[in-house]
Amino acid sequence: MADEASTRERILSAAEELFAESGFDATPTSRIAVRAGVPKGLVHYYFHRKPDLLVALVDRLPEEHIDRDAVVAPGDLALTLRRLVAALDAWLDTSSLISHLLWREVDTHGAVRDAVTARFGWMVEEIRAVIRAALPRPAAEADVGSAAELLALAVSYRHSTARHACGSAQQETPVAMERELDFLADALVLGAGQAGPAGA
Repeated sequence: MADEASTRERILSAAEELFAESGFDATPTSRIAVRAGVPKGLVHYYFHRKPDLLVALVDRLPEEHIDRDAVVAPGDLALTLRRLVAALDAWLDTSSLISHLLWREVDTHGAVRDAVTARFGWMVEEIRAVIRAALPRPAAEADVGSAAELLALAVSYRHSTARHACGSAQQETPVAMERELDFLADALVLGAGQAGPAGA
């Protein structure tokens, strides 16, 4: 049983690397078998169709989790957003090959599109909750929602393009990202102040 799990894992790891390097359509199962060091028939034994490999790789995505207690600095939204982006970067970097694969194949395969959409939706909701927890006073829900979507888009963009640069999105223009985070924090705090105590 352990041998079967090991063989399946080797096939998946080979497929992950090759799909990320060359794309799903340009990678024949014979190349996956060679990279995994198994006969081609074993690839089809564990994964009847090539798209089954893609679905299995999507299932390997790391669990969506951010430790809000470690991120939220109540009353200091700028610091909170910096901590949050660092936490999101670390989470996304735990599966950089799969992330690159997702971005490469998002327009061609339904399972991948669903996974990317779900990840983005989770990120928006997590950012929204963190902003609410850190704001010194309530802000208009529309403002918080817009800020959450903008920040999720910025983080997603950095990770989708990191594969074209030197790897990790954490290495890319931290000063520019900090300016954007300060801008969002200032706008939200100002908006909350103008909204009044009830956030109306």
